Amino acid sequence: MKVDAVADMPNPMLNAAYSEDADATFVAEPRMSAAHRSENIDFASESASRRTRDMAHWIVRSRDNLNMPFAIVDKPNAKVYVFGAEGQFEGAAPVLLGLAKGDLSVPGVGSKPLSSIPPSERTTPAGRFVSAMGRNHKGKDILWLDYEQSLSMHAVVKGTAKDRRAERLASPTPLDNRISFGCINVPEDFFENVVINEFSGQGGIVYILPETKEFRRL
Repeated sequence: MKVDAVADMPNPMLNAAYSEDADATFVAEPRMSAAHRSENIDFASESASRRTRDMAHWIVRSRDNLNMPFAIVDKPNAKVYVFGAEGQFEGAAPVLLGLAKGDLSVPGVGSKPLSSIPPSERTTPAGRFVSAMGRNHKGKDILWLDYEQSLSMHAVVKGTAKDRRAERLASPTPLDNRISFGCINVPEDFFENVVINEFSGQGGIVYILPETKEFRRL
């Protein structure tokens, strides 16, 4: 496939042809499936949805990542995939996401105390985020996606006992991975060994794929 042809393809994040992925509970393809394997993008032994594979292919061939590392967060499957600047696969991990389903942030949510954010506003917004490593108010390493929205990716926090965050990450399906206030929680070792290694310095781009048709109407 020619580079120009790929660059002219609709961004898979915005392409309505992926409507079957919207409002879906679980859309990952079988492990090692070759039916939709994106050219030149090797996911190793990781399973990934058609949109995730096509998105990675589009990013690299269109150079939308601006020669920086990038990550794709597949919300329907509650998983993140991290790539180097040239599209080399660096690793994947389960994620915890916002409690509420939805692809938009409520205006001003980033300035609210966590205790005053109702469950319906605890969404992980979809979109393309130029991201950089930083620290939170407790001095912990964090990957900032959108500072004004208080949207970040970080190592899983303990939370309350009833949250069972570690157990949710370890479960075999994404059905119980909705628990955060909107931030993306990843396993601690994955954050330290993959996210920090790739995004330290120049930062990178994080693409959060939509999970509803609402996003594509924007």
